[in-house]
Amino acid sequence: MRPDFSEKGRREMLMWFLRGFRMGSHGGQRARFALAMPLLTLAVGLSAMVTASPARADFRVCNATQNLVGVGIGYRAKAGWITEGWWHIEGSSCKTLIEGPLSSRFYYLYAEDAERGGRWDGPINMCVAEKEFKIAGVSDCVARGFQRAGFQEYDTGEQASWMVQLTDEPATGGAPAAPGTNSQ
Repeated sequence: MRPDFSEKGRREMLMWFLRGFRMGSHGGQRARFALAMPLLTLAVGLSAMVTASPARADFRVCNATQNLVGVGIGYRAKAGWITEGWWHIEGSSCKTLIEGPLSSRFYYLYAEDAERGGRWDGPINMCVAEKEFKIAGVSDCVARGFQRAGFQEYDTGEQASWMVQLTDEPATGGAPAAPGTNSQ
């Protein structure tokens, strides 16, 4: 259970410490000050640590365009290859596709502009479906009733968190259309 140190509570604690220093004789005040300052520092430090929120670790996709985008992701799980989709990401917003620390080094992304028909793709073929999907395996997509799409590979360097930014700028010369970064 985490104690709640509100801003008001921290101020009251500080005032309590300071009032204690003003009482008593001049020499006793110095002794109390010398003893209480480390305690005050510790109390303020502990309250800051308790109220600080933990760093989030996720795989996020941000849509820097003005259009609605549909996104699918591929990754290697213990049971084999998995592709999932569709996340609908409004223009100028972000969505978390995978929550928590990333368990793989490589992730694969495919996205389509729902309004203008453009796409962010790559050379790695994986399976997708017309509606929401979670597909095991990446081979024989069409024979299994799915479509095949080219996904772009992102090497997260085994970071716990990663973000991909989808932009209007087209990729040229084989460069990825959506740069990825460590989002921590």
